[in-house]
Amino acid sequence: MSKFGLITKGLLKENPTFVLVLGMCPTLATTTSAMNGLEMGLATMFVLILSNIVISLIAPVVPDKVHIPVYIVVIATFVTVLQLLMQAFVPQVYETLGLFIPLIVVNCIVLGRAEAFACKNSVGDSALDGIGIGLGFTLSLTVIGIVREILGSGSLFGWKFISGDGILAFVMAPGAFLVLGYLMVLFNKLAKR
Repeated sequence: MSKFGLITKGLLKENPTFVLVLGMCPTLATTTSAMNGLEMGLATMFVLILSNIVISLIAPVVPDKVHIPVYIVVIATFVTVLQLLMQAFVPQVYETLGLFIPLIVVNCIVLGRAEAFACKNSVGDSALDGIGIGLGFTLSLTVIGIVREILGSGSLFGWKFISGDGILAFVMAPGAFLVLGYLMVLFNKLAKR
């Protein structure tokens, strides 16, 4: 596969949210606004890229019996680094997403890419895979957040452009499921063209 193909497959063919249906906890919980979706996607992409690189480097020397625990330790290390960086430099983002940041450790997207791709490919290809899957996840969360924010509160990235209240259900859990379902159908219909 070409280097460009490694990046674009995460956007369309192997989109983690709309095609592979992975990482549903942060997808449904953090996308109450476009900004939250964007920030969570970027946080996951940071961990995904760095963990893919390290796992690609260490995979040849890790025994098969302990590879999953070793991968989880690598991922947890980068999540801890991310958490500390967020607390130090963007505390308002950490306050918003704080509960969901540690859950990146057990996010099936990150561990799945480590197991399915990073441990079997070169460092460069693993980094590109992390970028592509991370961009696909970030784009998915941001789009879901955009729809939920517009319908739920009449704003976009915090800018209120519809007076009055929106449809409260779209800011709550039922709205997350509705928006995700309709966007999955739309995405898959457009991707088949």
